Amino acid sequence: MMDLSIVIPLYNEDESIDELHSKIVSSLSNSSLNYEIIFIDDGSSDNSWNNIKDVTKRVKNTRAIRFLTNYGKSMALSAGFKSTRGEVVVTMDADLQDDPNEILQLYNVLINEDYHIVSGWKKKRHDSVIFKNLPSKLFNWAARLSSGIKLNDFNCGIKAYKRDVIKEIKLTSGMHRYIPVLAKNSGFNKIGEKIVLHHPRKHGRTKYGADRFVKGFLDLITLSFIERFGKRPMHFFGLFGTFILVMGLIFSIYLGIDKLFINTTSRLITERPEFYIALTSMIIGSQFFLAGFLGEIILRNKKLDNYKIKEKINLDE
Repeated sequence: MMDLSIVIPLYNEDESIDELHSKIVSSLSNSSLNYEIIFIDDGSSDNSWNNIKDVTKRVKNTRAIRFLTNYGKSMALSAGFKSTRGEVVVTMDADLQDDPNEILQLYNVLINEDYHIVSGWKKKRHDSVIFKNLPSKLFNWAARLSSGIKLNDFNCGIKAYKRDVIKEIKLTSGMHRYIPVLAKNSGFNKIGEKIVLHHPRKHGRTKYGADRFVKGFLDLITLSFIERFGKRPMHFFGLFGTFILVMGLIFSIYLGIDKLFINTTSRLITERPEFYIALTSMIIGSQFFLAGFLGEIILRNKKLDNYKIKEKINLDE
């Protein structure tokens, strides 16, 4: 078993790969750690894969996965996590904004203080104040409020994890922002934070627009719902559907009794608006109940690996 795995998802970062790899190797050269570096090329359209192949030839502890097309950062991390062999896993971005010298420090904090996760905090950011810093602060405030986890930077790319954590959590599209929340929901609640250096982008441009914060808030709502009902959708849809169905049924019985025994000379049931309210309630209740039932079936048969791997280097098939 290795001491450390470094997982680096990337998309169109051909200008950064050589420099990043050299800095990682240099930062760990004086340590006694047995480590591996895993690049995940998320369907890049530039020369990223060729550059990755070059570094894997030079350094044998460097491994790589290439996706058939762009599936997103969550899927890239998921594939990287499944390929790791280290007792500790550190993730970082490939754009050179994360400092490789933080890797060993995060590793030591995680081991020495016995955390499940240590998340980086880019306290001093080199990004646009209006388009990144302020939305990021609002996003992190909402995430802290809903999750109860006292982190200042949920979406920081550089984090350290115990192996048990990354092997337990299941990432779906967009959920890489909420790995600490997913970990807490799985019982890994010893989550720490460390201030890390954040460098200005050196090459290329950011792959994320302002819409990522809107998507992030929607994902946060989804995650809150999944935390409560994700494992048993019938508990939400079935309960709600059954309540509406029973209310509609009781209302229908009342209308029937009223027509047959109380107001026998009144207008037909089908001429009363209450009848259609009761009928609609029973139909909607039945649909909610079926939605919960179908959710249970889908949950038991779902496939989480929503990506296709085109090529691997130094990885067992």
